[in-house]
Amino acid sequence: MSALRIGVLAYPGCFASEVFGIPDLLTMAAHAAGPDRAGYEVSIVSPRRRVTASGGTALAVSPPREVDVLVVPGFDLPPGPGVDAGLAALGPEIAVIRSHAATGNAVVSICVGSFLLAKAGLLNRRRATTAWFRADDLAQRCPDADIQPEHLVITDRGVTTTAAFSAMYDFALELIREHSGSGVARTVARMTLLDDARTSQAPYVDTRLLPQPGSTFSHRVMRRLDQNLAARYDLAALADAFNVSTRTLLRRFADETGQSPLEYLQASRVRRARHLLESTDRTIAAISAAIGYNDPGTFAALFARHTGQRPRDYRATFRRGAK
Repeated sequence: MSALRIGVLAYPGCFASEVFGIPDLLTMAAHAAGPDRAGYEVSIVSPRRRVTASGGTALAVSPPREVDVLVVPGFDLPPGPGVDAGLAALGPEIAVIRSHAATGNAVVSICVGSFLLAKAGLLNRRRATTAWFRADDLAQRCPDADIQPEHLVITDRGVTTTAAFSAMYDFALELIREHSGSGVARTVARMTLLDDARTSQAPYVDTRLLPQPGSTFSHRVMRRLDQNLAARYDLAALADAFNVSTRTLLRRFADETGQSPLEYLQASRVRRARHLLESTDRTIAAISAAIGYNDPGTFAALFARHTGQRPRDYRATFRRGAK
């Protein structure tokens, strides 16, 4: 087996850590595999002569060349119209991505590098993921793609996308597993203290960091639900509190938020439960009761549906000491 040729596409404003993170891990994989196993030939490429990464880091680059895998790192992605201006300035990089994809070789985006793949037209009619806090934005920009933000790594017909930032390591371990074997991938994970068993970014989602949809009416409904998390959900009583019919309440809330009041309440209860699991010593049964579920099994099932983990496993991962 010959060395796997990997090119990391550097461009103005890209995250330097995402440029170097995968090559560094592959270097360790080559050491772990030994000299008798095929390794990795990694180059940092750019259509530009000079590239300065986010944070002012100057990168040494070489011209694009034929590689087996082209990796597109993420970049500092501020909200607002600056995103479009930033992507528009990356025309040479978009051309490199399209040219590489036309060869049939693999293309990989890290984090919000997926926006460059979308601009190149590579996500159309494909499943993809990205950083959870920019998934809605990507879905709006690429309506023909099936954006699945709960996943860490998705590969669909030669195009791989990854979740937020550290998911570059999940991809790298998967690449090592395929090229060097599961034993080498396991060794590298142990050497670098990486979790090679996680499968979802759902446990890390903090809805407070997401854009909050809705107008005055839905915000008032949300506030009432948040103030009564432990109370039994009563749609009729909720509608009476706002002097509307249940049908009107459901329609207006859905029009403004894209969900039902019950769906919002369940997500809000899970958000509160996550905080309690992270910061208190309360039992899972006590936390379940505190957010309106007398049956811990029902609560656990709801929690797992929203986060991808059972409450006990979530606490073991994210517990930071009582406050």
